[in-house]
Amino acid sequence: MNRKLIFAVLFWCPLLLVSQGNYWQQEIKYDMEIDFDVDRHQLEGRSIVTYTNNSSDTLNRAFFHLYFNAFQPNSMMDVRSRSLPDPDRRIGSRIFALTEEEQGYQKVRSVIMNGKDCAINHEGTILEVDLPEMILPGQTVRFELLFNAQVPVQIRRSGRDNKEGISYSMAQWYPKMCEYDEQGWHANPYVVREFYGIWGDYRVKIRIDRNFVVAAGGVLQNPDEVGHGYSRKGSADSISVSSRYLEWDFLAENVHDFMWAADPNYKHLIKTSTAGTQFHYFYDPATATENNWKALHEILDEVEQYANAHFGKYPYPVYSVIQGGDGGMEYPMGTLITGRRPIESLVGVTVHEFMHAWYHTVLANNESLYAWMDEGFTSYASNEIMNHLRKNKLIPGKVRDDPQLGEIKEQVHWMTSGFEEPLATHADHFSSNSASGKAAYTKGAVFLIQLKHIVGKDCFDRAFKRYFNEWKFKHPTPNDFLRIFEKESGLELDWYKEYMMYTLKTIDYGIDTIVESGTGKVELTLSNNSNMPMPQDISIELRSGKKIYYTIPLRIMRGSKGLDVFEFDVLKDWPWTHPKYTIDIPYGIDEIVAIELDPMVRTTDVNRENNIWLKE
Repeated sequence: MNRKLIFAVLFWCPLLLVSQGNYWQQEIKYDMEIDFDVDRHQLEGRSIVTYTNNSSDTLNRAFFHLYFNAFQPNSMMDVRSRSLPDPDRRIGSRIFALTEEEQGYQKVRSVIMNGKDCAINHEGTILEVDLPEMILPGQTVRFELLFNAQVPVQIRRSGRDNKEGISYSMAQWYPKMCEYDEQGWHANPYVVREFYGIWGDYRVKIRIDRNFVVAAGGVLQNPDEVGHGYSRKGSADSISVSSRYLEWDFLAENVHDFMWAADPNYKHLIKTSTAGTQFHYFYDPATATENNWKALHEILDEVEQYANAHFGKYPYPVYSVIQGGDGGMEYPMGTLITGRRPIESLVGVTVHEFMHAWYHTVLANNESLYAWMDEGFTSYASNEIMNHLRKNKLIPGKVRDDPQLGEIKEQVHWMTSGFEEPLATHADHFSSNSASGKAAYTKGAVFLIQLKHIVGKDCFDRAFKRYFNEWKFKHPTPNDFLRIFEKESGLELDWYKEYMMYTLKTIDYGIDTIVESGTGKVELTLSNNSNMPMPQDISIELRSGKKIYYTIPLRIMRGSKGLDVFEFDVLKDWPWTHPKYTIDIPYGIDEIVAIELDPMVRTTDVNRENNIWLKE
C-alpha cells in the first residue's frame, strides 16, 4: 500500500463514520420507591439508577436535577421572575412570599455508586456528584440515592393544592439525572423552562394514603390491588383494609421523565381508542366541567387517528389526561391540565398537550436550546387538528381555509415590534417571557409554514412524517430535521435554517413596475426590499377569471419546490444578491386584472401592501 493510499484510508475512515450517522445516546433505568406523607406534604424516596455511558468520553462526575429547590425565596427562578419586565403571572413574586411550610425542597442524603460513597454538593436545583471512580466508555454503573422532598404549593407545573383544589401535581419531583451528549453535561439550573432528559425505563412504586387515587404517565402494574379505574366503594372488597396505605406500582418504558398526580376525589374513566391506545381520564367532578370531560374521549379518538395518519403513529400503550397543574403541561404518556373549561378550551388544551407526545416525548430534542422544535411543531400540528375537528363538527368554531394564517400574522406583528430575539437564544436567556413564547410557539410554527412554502405541500407532508419516523426515541437537532427535508426535496436548505435561527432579518418582496413590452406581453419587475431571501409565488388573475401561478426559486436552493396546492410554472431562479427580478408575462396588459406575490400568505412578508397590483 503506497503512502497516498494509507493517508486516504486514515483520513477518510473517521469522516465516513460521522457521515453515516455515528449516533449515540446515554441510557438509564430508574427503580424508585416512594413513601408519601399527605399530612406533611413530604416524601421519602429511594432511587436505584442504572446508567450506561454510551459516549466515547470518560466521566469523572455526574449531575442530578433537584427541581423543587426552585420554589424557595431567592432561588434563581424567584429572582429571575421578579427581574423580568413581563413575569409569568403564575409566578410573579409568589415564590418570594412562600412560608417555610409552603416552600419546596429536594434533599439527597446520600449517593452510592457501585457500592462506594460519592461526595455530593447541593447547588440550588442541581446536585453535583464527584464520582469515586470514573465511568468508562461503554460502562454501566449503579447509583443508589436516598432523598426526601417537600411538595411546594402549586406555582408552576408542580405542587400541591392547585387553583382547582387538586391535591398533588407531581412533576419534576425526583432527583433526575442530567443529560450528557456530544456537547457534554447539560446541568442547567431550573429557571422556569425547559427540559431535556435521558431515554430509559421507570419503575415507580408510590405508597400513599389509601383515600387517594393516583394517576400517572405510565402503565399500572397492580390495578386489582388498588382498585384502579373503579369507584373507591366498588373496589373496597379487593383492597386490604389492614393498612392506611396503598402502594401504586407503575412502569413507563422508553421515556425520559415520569409524572404522577393524586387526589381523593378523582373520578377515573378508561377508554380504548380505535387505534388501540388505552386512554385514562382523571378529574374531580366537583371542580371540572364533567360533561365536557365525558365527551372528551370521542374527540381524542379522532385526534389520534388524524395524528397517526399525518404525523406518525403514537407508540405507547397508554395516555392519561389528568386534571391538575397550572394550565397545560406535557409529560411522557400523560398531561396535567386544568379542568374547569368550556368544551373547545378543554379540547384545545388536550389536543396541544397530546401532540406534545410526538414532539416532546418521542422526538425529545434539547428544549433548552431548541424549544421551538417542540412548542412550534406542536402548535402547527394542533392548528391542523383543531381545524379538522371543526370541519367534522366535533367541536364548535369557524372552519378556516388556512389554520396557520394566524401564526404568520402574529409573527409579522412581533417581528416589527422591536422586541424579537433570535430563535437560537437559550430558553432561559431571553430578555422577556414574551420573546421566549413568541420564539418557541409562533416562530417555531412559522418555521414549518414557510418550509412548506419552500418545498411544496406534498414534499412537506412526506418529510414531516419521515422526520418523526426516522428520529423517534432520539434527540434530533435542527440539522437533523433539515437534512430530512433536503433528502426528501433534493433542495439545499441550510440558508433557511441560518436566517431563521441566527438572525432577525425580515422578508419584504414587492411589485415594482408593470409595462407593456410588445403585443400581448407584459414585463413585470419585482424587487427584494429586505435582507432575507425567500422564493416567491406569483398569482396572475386574468379578465376571464382564470388564475395563472408561477414560482421563482432561489439560486441557493439548487432546485425548485415540488407539488403544491396549486399548479405552477417554474421561472428562472433568483440570486439572493440581486435586488431586482424581471419576468416576461405572455398576456396583454388589458387581459390582467390582478397580480399578487405570496398569494397563499405563507411567508412573513412584513409589507404586504406592495405585494398586490390591481388594474385601475
